Amino acid sequence: MKKLLPLLSLLLAFGSAIAQTDIAGSITGSDGLPMPGATILVQNTTTTAITDTDGLFFIPAQTLPVTINITFLGYKDQTITVTESTTLPLEVTLTEVFDTSLSEVVITSRRRKENAQNVPIPISVISGRLANDAGAFNVNRIKELVPSVQLYSSNPRNTGLSIRGLGTTFGLTNDGIDPGVGFYVDGVYYARPAATTLDFIDLEQIEVLRGPQGTLFGKNTTAGAFNITTKKPQFNFGATVENSFGNYNFLQSKVSVTGPLTDKLAARISFSGTQRDGLLYNIRNQQRVNDLNNVGLRGQLLYQPNNTVDVLFAVDYTRQRPVGYAQVIAGVAPTQRAAYSQFNQIIADLGYSLPSTNPFDRIIDQDTPWRSNQDMGGASVNVNIKVGNGTLTSTTAWRFWDWDPSNDRDFTGLQGLAKSEAPSNHRQWSQEVRWAGTLTEGLDAVFGLFAIGQTLKADGAHVEEAGRDQWRFSQNSTSELWQTPGLLEGYGIRSYPNMESFSGAFFGQVDWAVTDKLNILPGFRINYDDKDVDFRRETYGGLQTDDPALIALKNSVYSNQAFTANVDDTNFSGQLTAAYKPSKRVNIFATGATGFKPVGLNLGGLPNANGQPMTELATIKPERVFHYEAGVKTIPFENSTLNFVVYNTDVNDYQTQVQAADLSVNRGYLSNAEKIRVRGVEVDATLRFNDHFNIYGAVAYTDGKYVKFTNAPVPLEETGSANFKDISGAKLPGISEWAGSLGGEGSVAGSLIGRKGEYFLAIDTYHRSEFSSSPSPSKYLVVDGYSLVNARLGFRVADRFSVYVWGRNILDKDYFEQLLPGAGNAGHYAGVLGDQRTYGVTLRFSI
Repeated sequence: MKKLLPLLSLLLAFGSAIAQTDIAGSITGSDGLPMPGATILVQNTTTTAITDTDGLFFIPAQTLPVTINITFLGYKDQTITVTESTTLPLEVTLTEVFDTSLSEVVITSRRRKENAQNVPIPISVISGRLANDAGAFNVNRIKELVPSVQLYSSNPRNTGLSIRGLGTTFGLTNDGIDPGVGFYVDGVYYARPAATTLDFIDLEQIEVLRGPQGTLFGKNTTAGAFNITTKKPQFNFGATVENSFGNYNFLQSKVSVTGPLTDKLAARISFSGTQRDGLLYNIRNQQRVNDLNNVGLRGQLLYQPNNTVDVLFAVDYTRQRPVGYAQVIAGVAPTQRAAYSQFNQIIADLGYSLPSTNPFDRIIDQDTPWRSNQDMGGASVNVNIKVGNGTLTSTTAWRFWDWDPSNDRDFTGLQGLAKSEAPSNHRQWSQEVRWAGTLTEGLDAVFGLFAIGQTLKADGAHVEEAGRDQWRFSQNSTSELWQTPGLLEGYGIRSYPNMESFSGAFFGQVDWAVTDKLNILPGFRINYDDKDVDFRRETYGGLQTDDPALIALKNSVYSNQAFTANVDDTNFSGQLTAAYKPSKRVNIFATGATGFKPVGLNLGGLPNANGQPMTELATIKPERVFHYEAGVKTIPFENSTLNFVVYNTDVNDYQTQVQAADLSVNRGYLSNAEKIRVRGVEVDATLRFNDHFNIYGAVAYTDGKYVKFTNAPVPLEETGSANFKDISGAKLPGISEWAGSLGGEGSVAGSLIGRKGEYFLAIDTYHRSEFSSSPSPSKYLVVDGYSLVNARLGFRVADRFSVYVWGRNILDKDYFEQLLPGAGNAGHYAGVLGDQRTYGVTLRFSI
């Protein structure tokens, strides 16, 4: 027996060798070129191989059958099962993942992964790659790719994000109302509009949903939502480094590193930094202003104890320290005030002249420093647990926003307003619990609970202070008392706004497949809101006097004010959608929806009437939204899409920000317009001719008007006449009738320094027609239409390496993004200038 053991061992080893097979093969791209660096992993093992410079790989001694996974960054993964009958060596062709079109298919807005063409919601999808390549590193630049989006920003606090012209009040921001466009990052709601000015960090995808979305998202959204996803930690090591250099000393660096910490824990850390010199020049202090100075960090931990649970921890912090956002005087409108109260007469009497009457000389001489310091960040925990035929998701988050500004709100080198500062602290917590899945065959659903608490208060005090020249701007009579030395110099107000709010909701939507072609989707939302405001404003400084006449003059400029308000409200809204798919290439849908925006509170102070604050404006009615739309999504032929939507939105008690001549509410105040209407048509299309040429585009026609607004403030040129005006039938601000984008990319195979890849040329264009830049239409505050052309030319090896030169606004078009009346409505108005031509080079490397 002992003699037989060695023989048996030899036989077993021989048999084992016979049962094992070496696996070899080659991997090429769709162009037939070898793919060096592709990874081949034997499933359920740690055995891997990497293709050589000729695209060849070899895996020794595998017991068949065996399954291998083939991956290469930027290409679709392939899984192959090798059996006894498989022909060896393998010949594998990988297909590149092209994601430069706006209709990239996989979305998560309905809390499950699905094809965008199958979703009965008007939606635009922008991949991270397209956003990065196009230099669209924030929302203001994304709007050039999605024409239904509008963003206006005179500084981060005063930022308004709208979809189809609805969402945020136009002009200066009032903190007492909720935005109508939801802004979500990895499922976390960002309450402050300033978040839209931050640089994207490690962007994966942006989904822009148009129309009310309150039955799908935690926070109520009456106009639409931005659903942003970032790249998640991976259990394979990876890293991306990107550097961009441009004119005006532009420098942007992005770094992202990911990999496993254990077999169940992966991490990702990402950094983004942007710097650029200012695009305006202040001749007073010889300083460039409106620069970029942004730094952002994001860290994530992904814990996956098994295939039914994953937990994502995330923290982020962004710091911005620009010298900005300065505005340039764009023109002067004659008002209906007395001749001595016209702007040109005022500055002549003060011996002052503007440094330039052409705003596109980009020269200012403003004496008050511009500062827009903000810090924003937070932490969140996302837990996903598979429960039954669905997934239970919990999203817990806490966020902060700190704002430290300084503005020159008279826009001149005069000491009109010496100070205009509204430092603020905002804190929010939120909790969402949501289940999404299949109830029974043909019946899917989403149900959720959401709660958010917010506090917003002044960091110290909001300060507005008159300078030595303000008496001349405020003068409303020929009395010589206005010339009393020191009357208004140093005279100001300190405001102490404090708001606390809570919002809770129960929401849901059901997707019922009536047949294999017809789906009915009812949805509902029950929302409770509670808001408290405590506002106090105190005067200080100026000439100390007991003279009643002089005191009256001072009080006509600034006065003490205090009020409190508490409101709570419960609202019900819902929607009903019908979707019909006569074929796999056509999806027809129609939606009727109701929505609301919660009650608002005036946090910037109240205008005065007969010397007393108009306390009836402390509380603003909630908006009521009635929305209807119908659309069709089609795939006319392979590698193409063509989508069409028509819609109508009526809003009762529309919350609007109005600007008045009352200097004590320099930032404007909230009011309700009785009714507005926005209707329009949207068309978007993509066409991929082949792997080397594609085009994409979208066009939007939007008609927005006040159906009824009988108590609106007068426009700039009518200052000095009546205080209020009926503007029913007038156009809504911020809406261009026509807006569109068109882009495309072509590429050819080639090589660079021994690396095989492709050369590419991409062009993106954007156009919008003129729009009103005043809540009450003014013939002076109209922004002319403009067109922009951006382009890039370079070389890339899939998503592993790219280098390209780029240009934005390459035709160097002069244009305004917004026009704003000067404080006190003396007749002058300022412009937020669009960037002039910029250009540079970007290098990106990934492993």
